[in-house]
Order: sequence, then structure tokens, then C-alpha cells
Amino acid sequence: MRAGSTRLPPRASAGRGRRVPSEPPGGAYDAGPLRSEPGALLEDVAVAVFGFDGDGRLSVWGPGARDLFGYDVREVLSRPASLLFPEPLPSLPGPAGDRLAATALTHGYWRIRTPARHRDGTVFDCGVRVFPLSRSTDEILVLALASRGDELDRVKTNLVFLDALFRTCPIGLVRLDEHLRYVHLNQALADMDGASVAEHLGRGVGEFMLTPDGGGFERLLRGVADSGRPVVGALMGLRTPGRPDRDQVRSVSFFPLSQAGGTRPGLGGLLVDVTDREQAIVEATANRQRLALLNRAAERIGTTLDVRVTAGELVDSVVPDFCDGAVVDVVEWLDESQPFTPELPLYTRRIAAGTTLPEPAVELIEGLERVSWPPGSPVHETLRTGRPVSFDVDEDFVTRTVVHQQRARLLVDSGLACIVIAPLIARGTAQGLAMFGRSAQRPAFTGQDLDLAGELASRAALCLDNARLYSRVEEIALTLQRALLPVTVAHSPHLEIAHRYFPGSRATEVGGDWYDVTGVPGDRVALVVGDVMGHGVPAAAAMGRLRITAKALARTGMEPAEVLTELDACARESGIDLATCLYIVHDPATGRARVASAGHLPALVRRPDGSVDTVDEVLGVPLGVGGVPFRTTGIELPDGSTLALYTDGLVESRDHDIDVGLDALRAALARADADSLEEAADGIVAGLLPEGPTDDTVLVLARVRTTPRPGDGGGRPGPGREG
Repeated sequence: MRAGSTRLPPRASAGRGRRVPSEPPGGAYDAGPLRSEPGALLEDVAVAVFGFDGDGRLSVWGPGARDLFGYDVREVLSRPASLLFPEPLPSLPGPAGDRLAATALTHGYWRIRTPARHRDGTVFDCGVRVFPLSRSTDEILVLALASRGDELDRVKTNLVFLDALFRTCPIGLVRLDEHLRYVHLNQALADMDGASVAEHLGRGVGEFMLTPDGGGFERLLRGVADSGRPVVGALMGLRTPGRPDRDQVRSVSFFPLSQAGGTRPGLGGLLVDVTDREQAIVEATANRQRLALLNRAAERIGTTLDVRVTAGELVDSVVPDFCDGAVVDVVEWLDESQPFTPELPLYTRRIAAGTTLPEPAVELIEGLERVSWPPGSPVHETLRTGRPVSFDVDEDFVTRTVVHQQRARLLVDSGLACIVIAPLIARGTAQGLAMFGRSAQRPAFTGQDLDLAGELASRAALCLDNARLYSRVEEIALTLQRALLPVTVAHSPHLEIAHRYFPGSRATEVGGDWYDVTGVPGDRVALVVGDVMGHGVPAAAAMGRLRITAKALARTGMEPAEVLTELDACARESGIDLATCLYIVHDPATGRARVASAGHLPALVRRPDGSVDTVDEVLGVPLGVGGVPFRTTGIELPDGSTLALYTDGLVESRDHDIDVGLDALRAALARADADSLEEAADGIVAGLLPEGPTDDTVLVLARVRTTPRPGDGGGRPGPGREG
């Protein structure tokens, strides 16, 4: 019968013709169902195999058919297929089973989804494929393959999902064979690599993922294949031949394939391009580091009003966290009021420098104090624009920047690859410049780095300007103070005088300490020491006014209490809020001294036997308070006695109470039995201020000589007078 004919051959009787055996001899057969072709999706789908003869009667019955429909082979052979499929098809009259063989013979192949009935009466959805087989010239077999519809739907759904996943997933998907060659990949991965899918197939993974790890990526993949342990989310930096100018970062996950059903071994992988994400993380980390650096710099820079210390604080803040070397230069302007001229050479003075690089970078950065910059140099460009500028250290930069050939060679050999020059501008004036350099081992400066350099320079410039202005004011105050203090003191054959004055350290401002020794009518000598509260130019000016007034009053021969009364009136008229003063007049004719105090530290008297007395009978109130009378007391000063007047800078310290300092002064005065009063003064100062003074300090020693020695007279200026 030819294919496509709708006429069926004569029905064969139960005992006529040959049948395909439906079970092995003896009636025993394997009860397990026939499974579909091995594969991850299909291997668990049970398939029933059975067949019809030309009359549509069941003539073949496999074990899988028994499991699917519930009938034993003896219950179904020679029975019509409508036993299994009684329900009619929508387009064909009669039971579906009656149409299976006829339709298969007509079309040569047919597949349907139809309800099927189990032996127990339950109906289930069934997928059936039928096709005819010729067994002999007079017999025809229609073979049928059937499975449960829900199992087929599961497989179909999974296959559709996998197909859609491979076609539309934005993540790179790949299958590699055991030699790490591309077997299958999706378009997303091909786009990442910049090459077509066809160009990948059969080629090794190392040809497309060019990593800088010397084959480490391929060793990683082979480790997955050998150990069977997957790798999940490993970050890999790479380039591809299709995109050679773009650095990529991919998150890669690879797992060994199961080789289910005898499939070839290999690896499956998922690759995600995370370049933008990683770049964002890197930038966020860099921004946090910049902010932290800026915060640290804000805490470190400007802790003092010393220009060099402030510049050094800037250098210490950026090396090595921000750069490998840094310098701070101040510009030597001939006239700050004149505009900057790029056509003229520029001279700077280096006040701070530091580097972590070895020689010759150290010599380049730290080996020069005064630097000359040729016209049109990068420094000129920075000062002209007022903004930080970054430069590569190349031949052009060296030629434009360095005048001397030896210095040029140091720059070339220093290891610096790029430099940022940032102007130090405060209050509209360029104070100088800061330079930050990086070696080739660091990334080049970015735009964010330029902003950070500008912010650091701006903060440092303001601190440097404050320090510069303070230095000017301090210099004015020191000059004024030196001008107002005595250059020489009055001398007397009956008093040997030694005096010392030390201005405060640069950590404090100039104070108002003062002293004087003045001749008084009647061959007497007046000794005065005072301290105006406060610092700076106002304190120095107030001190000068009180000293000049006291000197004029002393020459009138007024009593010490009267002098202090007049000084108190002067202080109140001049707006001097608070000042202390100790005024003593020595009379050699009587061997006594008259003493009055306006709240000053008491005088000390060293007796010839080495004992020390404190003259604290009259303390009084400070000048400028007013309303309280001063009084005078008298003390004996025998021959060889030493009178000591001083200010609080000699005895007061942050480390100890003033009483401790007074005890130390008394002890030092008791030991001062040297024949030279000058040596005694030096010893006292060295003993009490071993680290040097931190505040204005005055010490006046006066030794009584009833019978003067030849050559006795006024003391020499102390070493502190030049400071």
C-alpha cells in the first residue's frame, strides 16, 4: 500500500499473520519504562512504545505502555486503540484511537495531544507521535510513542526558557570544551569581546580574554575542570582583541559540566562586564581617601604662626599619602603692589620640602634654597591662571622649567613622572607655590587630584599668610620693644648691676616686660621692673609709656609709693587695664632701700651669709586699678647683699606652680656666690630656664658695695638684649 492512501488492508485475525513480539520468551520483561534520549531536560520523561496493525488494533505493547496506561500486554493485544483513546478529536469523528492508524498511514507522520484513559478509568493528557513501518508486503505496523502531556510541557517550557535566555540575556554565557575552546556562546559575550559568535567557535579562551596575569586565568579554569569546584564572582581585568584600547573588569563564574548522558566534558560560564561598577567603586574609594586627606590636612596645617612650620605641615600632610614628593616655595616679590609679569624671571625661596624617593630626588627637592624660574615656565603659567596645573615630566617640561643643566639632569633622573603646581594665593596675593610630584609607579594626577591640590594649597596659603602677617606684627613689636628698653643702665660705685632680658619664644607674642636703673638725686639709684598684661604691639607701647614716665618721676626724687601713684594715674589715663611694677631706691649713705610694689612679684635679697629673704611686706594692687593707696617700706642692704628683681617669665611655667618657681629662684640665688655678678646672672637663668624662655623674662641683680672697687660701675647688656 502506498503512503498517503486512506484505504486500510484487510483486518488480520488474531491467529493470522506475524506480530512483532511484545515481550521476551516466557512472558517476562523489564518493567522499567523506556526513557527518552539522554539529556538534562529529556532523560526523566517516560516514553510509552506501542503499535497498531492496519486495522487499528493494538499489536505491539511495550513495558513503558503498561506503565503509562496500566494494561498488561495480554489485556490489550488485538483490541482497538479506542481502548486507550476513546474521546473523539475536535476535527475527526469517532474515537481518537480509531483515527490514529488511518491518519498515520495517510500523512506518514502525525502528532497529537489528546485525552487518554488509564486502566483505572482516570483520564490524563497525552502527547502521541505515530508513523507507519512496513514489516512485509502484506502487513503494516503503525508505531506510536506516547508520554504524559504535563511532562512534555515541562520540557518544552524549559527549552523555551533556555533558548530565550541564551538569545536575550545581557550576561555573557559560554560553554567551553575540555581544552577550553569555545563550543557555544551567546551574543552578549560576543559583543563584550568585540567579535562574532562564529569567530569564537573552536578557538581557545585565551585568544579572546587577554589578561595581564601571565596565564593565571586559564590556570583558574583548568583548576575548576580538575577539581570540580566552581568559581563564583571572581574579578578579572582584561582586554580583548576586538577592543584593544579598553580595559575591562569582568565578574566570572565557571562550573564543570556534569557530562550527563555521556555528553562531552567541559565548563559552563557566566561573565558580567562590571567595568563601570568597579570604576565607580575605585572612584568612590579615591574620593573618600581625598576627603580623609583633606580632613587630616585641616587638622595639621596652621597649628602655629610660624611660616616654615606651616609649610612643613603641608608637606607632611601630602607625603606619601598624596604624592611622592612635595615642596613649598614663597615668591620673592620686589614690590607686591606691582602686577605679575610672565615675561620676567621669577625667584622663590624654598621653605619646606620632603620626598620618599631616593637620590637624586632628595637633592632635587631639598638641595636648593633659592630657586630661579625662567620666563614662561610652568610656574609662571600657574601664577598667571591662579589655578593648579598638571605637567608630565618630559623634555618640554624640563626645558621650560630648569635653567641649569645639572638641575635638569637631577629632574630627569629623579623618578618623578608628573607634577602638579598649585599657587598659594591668599587675600588676592600670590604668596608662593606648592608642588606635588608622583613617580611612574603611581597613577597620574586626575582632575579630582587637581581640585584636591588646589584646596590644600588654598588652606595652606591662608595659614601662611596669617603666619606672615603675624611675623610682621611680631617684628614690629620686637622692634618697638627693643627701642623702648634701656640700651645701658645707670651705674653707681655702690651697686654692681647685672641685667638680663629675653623676649618670648615664637610660640608666644611679644610681652610687656620692662626694667630700668636710673640715677636719683642724692647719689641714690632707682631700680624698677614691671609687666604690662597682654602681648603684641599694644603691650609693648604701654610698657614704653610706663617706663619713660617712671624714669622721669625717678629723677624728681619722689618716694617709691608716690611714683607708683603717678604711674597708676598714667595707666588709667592711657587705658592700660592691668600692669604690675616694683620700684626700689637704694641709698648708699644709709645702707637701706625704700621699696614699693604695685602687685608685682616680691624682690629677693641674698644676705652675705647666703640666706635669702623675700621682701613681701608691700605687695599693693596692680597699676590701672585705682582707688587703693600704695605704701613704702624700708629694708637693710648690708655690704655684699644681692638684690634680685624679676618678672614671671623666670619663675612661672605650665609644668609647675609659681611657688615652685619662686623656691627654685631662691635656691639658685643662694648658690650664686660667684665673684662675678654676670656669671651669677647667667647661672640663674640657665638653671631655671634650661629649655629657654617661653615668655618675656627679666632678671636684674644688684650687689651692694659699701666700699666700691676700682672700675665698678653699670653692668653690661645681657645676651637677651640682642634677641
